[in-house]
Amino acid sequence: MNILAVYCHPEPQSFTHAMLDVAQEAAARGGHRMDVIDLYARPPAPPAGPGDFAVLSDPAHFHYQTEQRIACEQSTFSTDIAQDQALVAGADILLLLFPLWWGGPPALLKSWFEKVMAYGFAYVDGARFETALFAGKRALCAITTGGTAARFSQDGTYGSIEKVLWPLHHCQLRYLGYAVEAPFVAYAAPRVSPEERGAMLRDLESRLSEVCAGGGGKGLQG
Repeated sequence: MNILAVYCHPEPQSFTHAMLDVAQEAAARGGHRMDVIDLYARPPAPPAGPGDFAVLSDPAHFHYQTEQRIACEQSTFSTDIAQDQALVAGADILLLLFPLWWGGPPALLKSWFEKVMAYGFAYVDGARFETALFAGKRALCAITTGGTAARFSQDGTYGSIEKVLWPLHHCQLRYLGYAVEAPFVAYAAPRVSPEERGAMLRDLESRLSEVCAGGGGKGLQG
């Protein structure tokens, strides 16, 4: 099984990074390959725009989707985007690890998604959801929150975690064809005891092993 972990947290000693370490160890023990993209370890990059391409087909009028389509046809994406797309294409499982900030992933992860999951590469007209280009691949989000599980319940302050993650799960991952696993959520990770954090890491290890085995009964319906 080939796994691509996209890690998005600015602190190497964060609990999110501890989850990445556990995921890498679990993948290795299971005989799986895991590639890692550490978004904060890279030099700062501009948001999605003309810099995503080695050349522009129409420098006088920039249209992002058109440039993405042509770059896909002519292999003119910037080197970093082309390299990440190769990793995405080769991965059976996409693992996204991030803290929940302002009700969603950090902006850097959203920017990565916009740039790498390009028109012509990750999606095309007439191929969405069950008929999308990445049908057959799976995705799992491993998330840390500051709020407790009660706050992310149906009657909680923020609403259910499924509702909070709907834009990412449905409008991004499922849209591309990924079968989306129920998220692994380390609730209130900064506020619990070391023993509770240790239990969370063990649960993540078990969960990832289940996902890699193709079981566990944790899948979300589209």
